[in-house]
Amino acid sequence: MRNLSQKGNKKLNFKILDCTIRDGGYVNNWFFSTKFVREAYRLLSKSGVDVIEIGFRGTDKYFDPAKYGKFRFTSDDDILDAVNGIQGIKIAVMADYGRISADDFSAVSDTPVDMVRIASHKNTIFQALEFLEKLKNKGYEVSLNAMGWANYSVYERNELVNELYNHDIDYIYAADSYGSIFPDQIESLITPLLGINNIKVGFHPHNNLQMSFANTISAINLGVDIVDSTLFGMGRGAGNLPTEILVYYMQLANGEKYNVIPLLNFIELFVMPLYKAQPWGYQLPFMLSGINKCHPNYVSKLMNLKEYNIEDICKAVEIIKEYDAVGFSPDVLDEVIEQGLIGEFTAPKIYLDKNVSEKISDVPYIDRHKGRDFLILANGPSLKHYKNKIDKLISLYDPIIMGANYLDNLFVPHYHAFNNKNRFMVYADTVAGQSKLLIGQNIPNSMIDEYINRDYEQIFFNDIVNADFSIEDGVIQTNCKTISLLLLGVAVVMGAERIWAVGMDGYLNIGQGGKLHFYNENSSKSDEKMILNLHRWCELFIGQINSYFIAQGKEGIHILTPTAYKQYYKGIDNYLSVTQGVTTYNESFAD
Repeated sequence: MRNLSQKGNKKLNFKILDCTIRDGGYVNNWFFSTKFVREAYRLLSKSGVDVIEIGFRGTDKYFDPAKYGKFRFTSDDDILDAVNGIQGIKIAVMADYGRISADDFSAVSDTPVDMVRIASHKNTIFQALEFLEKLKNKGYEVSLNAMGWANYSVYERNELVNELYNHDIDYIYAADSYGSIFPDQIESLITPLLGINNIKVGFHPHNNLQMSFANTISAINLGVDIVDSTLFGMGRGAGNLPTEILVYYMQLANGEKYNVIPLLNFIELFVMPLYKAQPWGYQLPFMLSGINKCHPNYVSKLMNLKEYNIEDICKAVEIIKEYDAVGFSPDVLDEVIEQGLIGEFTAPKIYLDKNVSEKISDVPYIDRHKGRDFLILANGPSLKHYKNKIDKLISLYDPIIMGANYLDNLFVPHYHAFNNKNRFMVYADTVAGQSKLLIGQNIPNSMIDEYINRDYEQIFFNDIVNADFSIEDGVIQTNCKTISLLLLGVAVVMGAERIWAVGMDGYLNIGQGGKLHFYNENSSKSDEKMILNLHRWCELFIGQINSYFIAQGKEGIHILTPTAYKQYYKGIDNYLSVTQGVTTYNESFAD
């Protein structure tokens, strides 16, 4: 590797493009103030950075002013407001191919923009090249940013290189879109792009694996002409190469051009308040997306659901990769979840051994509490808010109590259940000694043995997401989506006469910043679309369990605390004034 500290090394001639206002905008939805952009432009121009990228360009139909700030899709007027009167560096904008037309750009003489970069995935890369030549004819410097460059096959890379010889563009960028590249891979990925006519080569790193700086130095040593960075690494997820680190590194090698102090002042005054409000940087989901060369949304959305542990998610990503989706596809993620492909990793059919197809176990709790009332404790905020009334209900009716996940000692149920590996790991030691532990087969025996030293009983169900609710020989034929709903089914198997639920609030308040549970879990903000999908799944299964129960001649499911599943709501006060006919039982379930 060449020594950059040697003055006169020709590789000191590479350029730095700072894309804080564009790539960093994913953090705050581009709600930058004009002053923020103006001072960034002023101080970057003093630091030795060569180009600043100020937002995207896109047709009006892609702009939602309620969701995005004005520096998402910047107009020439917005850019002029920010930079007017400052003699500074070149200005670039980016556009996603397919979301732009050549008419969205005036001639370069009529705009403050000098460079346009078009980002394209490999399925549209050749069309993007033709589009860039239209912009080149308007006087712009133009760049093709090849998204997900590490995911190109050798054939696909060579095919693009051959095509580049036929086009007149200024830059071709290898974009490490998922932060999946290691330094020893840079040479094989960058070298094919070098020496194509007069096309310069750029490198756009991400920091999922903490490799952005090392990869950039490797790329510079190979001979790239321009590299991207952001102030303090500001960017979606794990963020980007920090501009100030690269500038300081180059200041040590070539102090005549570079000066890191203006950048440090800007970061202290303008960037750190943003970072404190909405942190970015290295996180586990983005490391996993980097390792697996996939879009980080797959990992982060699965983690936000809190239904899968890391092992499940890693295996899920392996399946997602087989779809060969370009970028992030919500449809692919939904299909993997709804088909139960993730659960199949750890949840085999109850009655089948891996090598034999005969019945190997009977369900021991069929009709165990026939004729009893059951009370299911879910974990919505109403569980804590209505504790006193729930205590009174328990005192009056002495139901069989079944609780799920964390209960914070609010109640001591007869049965305490888990089917989520993460919650089992965190909350298993909070289960009261008097409670019988119920564990679903999504939690493997090896994990159970590691975290508890007590008797437990298995919940018998088949982990099939999209199967209708039914019961065969005591085995529930679906996973019911959540442990609280699964307990509704277990209560049916145990012979319930009536089934009440409390704390089963639903998920419709999440869009208004509401809480999913009465307790706080250490997690990032959940994905609203997936949470609402979970709500619909739960509503479907409550309806199916309710119909199954009614078909047995019972009343159906009653949710006694406020709930978004309104057709099953029957307020708890309806039962607190009724004491006739109540029978007291004195069974023990601690054995």
